[in-house]
Amino acid sequence: MMLSYDPPGKGKTTDHHRACHRPPWLFGPELYKSRVLELNASDDRGINVVRTKIKDFAAVAVGSGQRQGGYPCPPFKIIILDEADSMTEDAQNALRRTMETYSKVTRFFFICNYISRIIEPLASRCAKFRFKPLSEEIMSSRILHICKEERLNLDAEALSTLSSISQGDLRRAITYLQSAARLFGSSISSKDLISVSGVIPQEIVKAFLVTCKSGNFDVANKEVNDIIAEGYPVSQMLYQLLELVVEADDVSDEQKARICKKLAEADKCLVDGADEYLQLLDVASNTMRALCNMPQEFSYEC
Repeated sequence: MMLSYDPPGKGKTTDHHRACHRPPWLFGPELYKSRVLELNASDDRGINVVRTKIKDFAAVAVGSGQRQGGYPCPPFKIIILDEADSMTEDAQNALRRTMETYSKVTRFFFICNYISRIIEPLASRCAKFRFKPLSEEIMSSRILHICKEERLNLDAEALSTLSSISQGDLRRAITYLQSAARLFGSSISSKDLISVSGVIPQEIVKAFLVTCKSGNFDVANKEVNDIIAEGYPVSQMLYQLLELVVEADDVSDEQKARICKKLAEADKCLVDGADEYLQLLDVASNTMRALCNMPQEFSYEC
């Protein structure tokens, strides 16, 4: 039993398909349909699917030692459950019993984005594999191959920008590249990629941090108003500000801790539907206090 997890675009589903289908791995094209059942758990997520499709497929025995066209043929079937973290808790509990009963003839591959949504009894029965974000070298190699096949011109700066803004997610990188090609043609620049990705230009994030270092609240308030007026998503602003603060050499560990705590609180408030302007202004004021070594909380005397 295998459990593969991590955010999307890292190749989890592709890896499992290749293991089952393509040579020289488990099954050849003739036996693939009869030996492999693939379900997208975001669609087939209820307990009835476990009791019907999965249980009926898992219960059928298979022969051993057969070879079709020279392919190895292990004496078991495989059930691939993509997006398994979308399954209901009842369905996962029912699946646990099915796994125990038919483990000799059926193997289960679970693919999910958030392992915390898989119940512990199910996760404990699987070997866990975490797919890390793809390295810039791998991303660049694949993107260059796509550009060559599609006859796109991508310079070194644009290639580096694409790897950076996609954060190790190859699917996202291809989507950005496709969007930029449709809007700007075959010659794509770094600015074009930033425009289609929704990422805030780095100079704006740096200007915001510099404003906070100045200690002038009026200037910081104006900067916040400008960011909101430009329509930049505040959640993206918080993420990029976090990266900038963590990598800053002129900010102490204590100051970083205070800023990161406020960024986490603001992000949670935004998820709950809070006003973007107020949250960004709150982040600006607390970042200013941290960088200027002001008290964390104001004290009021009655």
